Amino acid sequence: MKRVTGIGGVFFQCEDPGKMNEWYGKHLGLPVNQWGASFKWRHEDNPEKTGLTQWSTMKTGTEYFAPSEKPFMINYRVENLVELVETLKAEGVQVVGEMQEFDYGKFGWILDPEGNKIELWEPPAEETL
Repeated sequence: MKRVTGIGGVFFQCEDPGKMNEWYGKHLGLPVNQWGASFKWRHEDNPEKTGLTQWSTMKTGTEYFAPSEKPFMINYRVENLVELVETLKAEGVQVVGEMQEFDYGKFGWILDPEGNKIELWEPPAEETL
């Protein structure tokens, strides 16, 4: 079973997400919008298939990172979230909350040994970019 297949996103907390988005857009050229920036790409082994990596700022103190107290969270792309979460549980990894499913994919969360919250994302079979 494949586990992580790539980076789905990078999220970090800041005092003023709008101001940070503007700064990163102006100085680093990130294609920002109100949610951050989306980087579109093609799969190496199947160039017809596209993918997306999200970069987002979030207001300091957001509960989205809880129970982690860290100011960042990495989202990893996975192929079979249900199977992976069951495998991780069996390996003693701490699972946080319940899996959620949306039009844009399935999400699950775990903690690493230092309390960093990790988001696992299974994109829909056909990503819409």
